[in-house]
Amino acid sequence: MQYRKRIYEIVELSGEGNQASTIYDYFMMAVIIISLVPLAFKETNVLFEKIDLTAAIIFILDYLARWITADLKLGKGAISFLRYPFSFMAIVDLISILPTFLPMTAGFRLLKTFRLIRTFRVFRAARMFRYSKSMEIIANVIREQSVPLLAVCTLAGAYVLISALIIFNVEPDTFENFFEAIYWACVSLTTMGYGDIYPVSTAGRVVTMVSSFMGIAIIALPSGILTAGYMDALGKGAEKEKDEYES
Repeated sequence: MQYRKRIYEIVELSGEGNQASTIYDYFMMAVIIISLVPLAFKETNVLFEKIDLTAAIIFILDYLARWITADLKLGKGAISFLRYPFSFMAIVDLISILPTFLPMTAGFRLLKTFRLIRTFRVFRAARMFRYSKSMEIIANVIREQSVPLLAVCTLAGAYVLISALIIFNVEPDTFENFFEAIYWACVSLTTMGYGDIYPVSTAGRVVTMVSSFMGIAIIALPSGILTAGYMDALGKGAEKEKDEYES
């Protein structure tokens, strides 16, 4: 039990005076960053394959270490070992590991499955939330502001669907199917304007103008919510440090 407790103290986010955990966090962040390097190249080589395999082995050991200490993390007794594999971060860990060991046959490559599975390794970047205090603050802000963020996402989703329905009926010849209308609505909502699909009628252009103006407001909402939550979290952290210093 004592060795499991020590493993738990190391693999979890470091606290004050826990030097071993701090070193472990920095080590894991370095491994994550290095493991993402091969994704920046189209071709692979022996070095990239060794980097990927080494990183995957380290991730497996980290996954097992967290699994065997799940009861200390979740506090649910023996049932914690059953619940841990279904937790969000455990699923992210598993998705980031699996592509290294999945068999790559000629058929898979022919179907371009290789590129899709290879892309799953990007999930390793999500693991950095576990080892960075700054990212932990951001994750906590998102968690605390989940209700207003969900409301904004619902508003954005509804607006995309409504805009897509309107433009799809205003200019049926411009869009081959409803998915293209949704794609156009998303691009208009974010005011990116790729120009690959665009309305040609006056009514369609008016709809696009309105959609773009509304998009500016909708996109600004989550930014304001996250900024306010982040500043509040920083303020609480500063007050906590001040109280600890004075005491």
